Formats: sequence, structure tokens, C-alpha cells
Amino acid sequence: MCVCPWWLAYTFDNRLRRLLYKPETVLNPYVKPGMTLLDLGCGMGFFSIAMASLVGDTGTVIAVDLQQQILDVMMNRASRANVAHRIRPYRCNDEDIGPHTSVDFALACYMLHEVPDRARFLRQVCATLKPKARFLIMEPKFHVTKRAFATSLAIATEVGLVQVDAPVISMSHTALLSNEA
Repeated sequence: MCVCPWWLAYTFDNRLRRLLYKPETVLNPYVKPGMTLLDLGCGMGFFSIAMASLVGDTGTVIAVDLQQQILDVMMNRASRANVAHRIRPYRCNDEDIGPHTSVDFALACYMLHEVPDRARFLRQVCATLKPKARFLIMEPKFHVTKRAFATSLAIATEVGLVQVDAPVISMSHTALLSNEA
């Protein structure tokens, strides 16, 4: 997953990012109380913490990242926001996203371009989705070309995902996918 150094995440996971989009606004159409959510490449919790607020006390957020330092910072931030009890941090590895729990919604924000084997990654995501669950991919327009994003979507189609929407999110290529048409 995200292979950038953990300390570099401070440069893009900050309050200024909320000027581009608010995570609650992005997630609100897809997330409901009681759901189980998967935040892939969770970083320092920009989306995980918002997800935890939206799922309420009966929901769960599985926050996945490669780097333990990132997960530690995210959980500290979640504690300050009083939602840490709703978040399960999970340290994945290059081969397996884990934790093999069925989810209602998954998010991969600004990280898919970092994945060396996107087909394997997307197959694993597809396998975690409950029937008719949704998977939102966001990639930065300033870093990922339209053509590269189209290639990722073609791979997603090959592994069994179907694009159901392309939400408009500031400065992002986006696709809302499902495991069922």
C-alpha cells in the first residue's frame, strides 16, 4: 500500500486538506450507522476518523496501512476525537491487505497508484466486499494521469468489479465500484 515515508503524511493529512473536501461530505452518501468499513491506506486517519463518527457505536472501521507509525498516529488522533473504540487498526503487508472481514464499504484514497500489483490488491478488496457493497477509489489528479486511472479501472473490471458511479470530488479521479451490477 502507501509506500511514502510515514512522516511525509503530515504534509497532506492536515486541516488545509479539509478546504478541498470534507471527509464526512464525501462519505455520507455511502456510510450508515452500524456498517463495517474498510479504509485502505488509512494514513493518519483523515477518512478513518470521519468514518468512525458516521458508523456510530454499532459500526466498525478497519483502518489498514503498511506502516505501524502511521497506525499509531491515526489511533492517537482517533482517541482525541473519541472514536478510537470504533476503529480496528490493521497492519497489512505487501502481499495481503488482510484482515479478511466482510465489509459494507471500502475506500482507497490517493493510494492505488502506489500499489505494485493492483490486480492482486483489487481482487483482495473485491473478496472483502459483502454483496452489493461499494468501493470508492480516489486518485489525485495532480499525480495520476487520466490514462493511468483508466488503466486501474480496467484492472478493477477484470477482477470482477463494476463501476456504478463517478462522484465529483475536488482534485480527484474517482470511481464508485461494486462487486455486483
